[in-house]
Amino acid sequence: MRYKVVPPVPESLDRLRRVHRGVPIVPDAEDSCCRRLMADADVPAQDEAKEWLTFCRALGLAEEGPRGYSRVRDSYDPDALPERFRENVYAAGEALTVLADADARLGPDTVFDRVRDRIPAWERARSADWEDTWQRRVERILDWAVLFGLAEYSEDGYASV
Repeated sequence: MRYKVVPPVPESLDRLRRVHRGVPIVPDAEDSCCRRLMADADVPAQDEAKEWLTFCRALGLAEEGPRGYSRVRDSYDPDALPERFRENVYAAGEALTVLADADARLGPDTVFDRVRDRIPAWERARSADWEDTWQRRVERILDWAVLFGLAEYSEDGYASV
């Protein structure tokens, strides 16, 4: 399963580790997990806590079961995170392929233009501002790719590593 939700990129992976530790070990309901992330990991709002919870699932750091969400123990492996990101976050692999195939650094708008045809039709029909949503998502994907060491950024744009 691939996940679309990508929270804003933090300054370091320490933030991701802190959020991971904030997910309960014993399964709990989404609202309770979000309140815990807000209290224990200083996530400022419930919507952002939901994003983090989903992103942790994408990275194999949390799971959802019949009783709710829980932390996957011993799953925080910094060396495994980049590949989990590439494989499990929707459009991450596609964006990284665009960077790898480029002859020069690319801006986020160019990357979005090159992956837009891979965005499902139902996503496009879902809202009138789908392009804004997906442009923001691609920007976040690129920033996470930099944090995970899969890409690099300069004023000229993003490039594959």
